[in-house]
Amino acid sequence: MRIVQVIDSLETGGSERMAVNYANALAKRIEFSGLIPTRAEGSLKSKVESNVDYFFLEKRYTFDFRAVLRMKRYCRQNAIEYIHAHSSSYFLAIMVKCLYPKVHIIWHDHNGNSEFLEMRHAVPLNFASAFFKGIIVVNNQLKQWAVRKLHCKHVIYLANFTNQESDEISETVLKGQNGKRILSLANLREQKDHFTLLKVAKSLKASHPDWTFHLVGKDFNDEYSEKVHAEIIAKGLQETVFVYGSRNDTNAVIKQADIAILTSKSEGLPVALLEYGLQKKPVVVTSVGEIPLIIRNGENGFIVPRKNAELFREALVEMIDNVALRERLAEAFHLTIVAHHSEEAAITGYLNWIKTL
Repeated sequence: MRIVQVIDSLETGGSERMAVNYANALAKRIEFSGLIPTRAEGSLKSKVESNVDYFFLEKRYTFDFRAVLRMKRYCRQNAIEYIHAHSSSYFLAIMVKCLYPKVHIIWHDHNGNSEFLEMRHAVPLNFASAFFKGIIVVNNQLKQWAVRKLHCKHVIYLANFTNQESDEISETVLKGQNGKRILSLANLREQKDHFTLLKVAKSLKASHPDWTFHLVGKDFNDEYSEKVHAEIIAKGLQETVFVYGSRNDTNAVIKQADIAILTSKSEGLPVALLEYGLQKKPVVVTSVGEIPLIIRNGENGFIVPRKNAELFREALVEMIDNVALRERLAEAFHLTIVAHHSEEAAITGYLNWIKTL
């Protein structure tokens, strides 16, 4: 089997990490595994393993016909059977298929706004789906939407997966005191709802002033980012909340945290959550997307309604004040991830599904 992953960029993000994860995992199991970032490279390039065939397309604009020709040539020269197009990359894949019809397209829908699917523009995807051989979704809400709205009968839900990186170079040193760090591994996007996090931080500062919050993820330097930074200053949290931007050494960052959180108001299945579990971190998260299927409140973590800063703070305080509880929840969470979100289980399901297309 010969498959290439196609993604817009290799900047740090959930869909980008999954494109790299699939390319790396498949390279150990099939005849050919490739990875093509189309528009930009990024920090995740360092995570691509040497046995993956890597090709940066350098696409400059939406209708870049030269880029289409370069990708067609790549597919022909490498006898590619499947283009696994992540998120918005399906448009480029369709243009390539029009010139090279023998290649099949698998579209991977990573949409994180699962709670707001009715607001999604379905017309472009409705047209595009006629070219898809199969569709992969990251939660059941997306599966129901795809079955109802799109013209592709082969739709499968495959859970995101993660793996431990043994050769990562540790560079980032988190601020704050050892044993008192709370980590949020999330890009600065509106759906991640950092404003609820800041409300929690403000409240926790009064009762537990030694505990600090660490925000790691891409800063797009847009209006949302400006509001987050302004709110940190307005709430007097400059020595309580620290923003780091994207980091290449996320495993090293997670190791330095004592509690890991996500305050999202909408999600699919966040890869960050899987990484938390793999590293045995106790978590407090919001009840959105597929998170409730992973976290069982009080058994392997705490889960609270979205946009509820008061309940989120209460769960955090319970963890902070009880080290034994943190250790028990972290161990149970780790076992959950190993059992249900391993690379082996995900890739086996993926390859078996492709054989049925």
